[in-house]
Amino acid sequence: MRTRDSAVKQAFPAALPVMAGYVVLGIPCGILGTQAGMSAAQIALMSLLLYSGAGQYLIASMWLAASPMASIVLSVSLVNSRQTLYAAAMARFCRRTGRRLSTLFAATLTDESFGVNLARFTSGEPWSVREATLVNLFAQGAWVLANVAGAALGAVLPVPTALASFAMTSIFICLLCIQRFDRPARAAALSAAAGVCLCKLLGWTGPAILAGALLGIVASLLTRGGEVS
Repeated sequence: MRTRDSAVKQAFPAALPVMAGYVVLGIPCGILGTQAGMSAAQIALMSLLLYSGAGQYLIASMWLAASPMASIVLSVSLVNSRQTLYAAAMARFCRRTGRRLSTLFAATLTDESFGVNLARFTSGEPWSVREATLVNLFAQGAWVLANVAGAALGAVLPVPTALASFAMTSIFICLLCIQRFDRPARAAALSAAAGVCLCKLLGWTGPAILAGALLGIVASLLTRGGEVS
């Protein structure tokens, strides 16, 4: 069994690229959070408990856009629902791991750490849930610190609220780019975009994102069902 120092030495280099990316994304997220009226403590707490780049950008952006609270909650829940799929995909590697460590590992998975850990687990090289969890925690630490740094900068470096829509759009584009572009994915992307545009044209700004997300899910399920049948 590897010692704790050995696990850290294995995990830290694997986590470094993710940590670097989170610094770049976390500082603007912290700045945007201050623009939405959050304190540095609130931003740090959200980064610890929610720990979702897309979710945190979405919360601040939709708050600045004066979206209804119910729409914000449902939209963030839908965006973050993909994390359950990541945890389910990693379950096979946790069969010989204790429940507490497995729970911590699943709770701290993100898009990037999922990719890093899946590549290590399937590479054939020694890699355990302990190292994988350390990768997650190193990445989360970088995310929290970057958000707090952004909150400090946001107090003296205000960002125009018009950039909120760009931040939200760009994070969704990033999420889209990491998907596999099969028929269900294309149907979901096109339907979601059409739904948002239609709501905007009709003046329904508040529920636009939620409506687009629901249309995308329905289109994906219908397309996938058609392929199976």
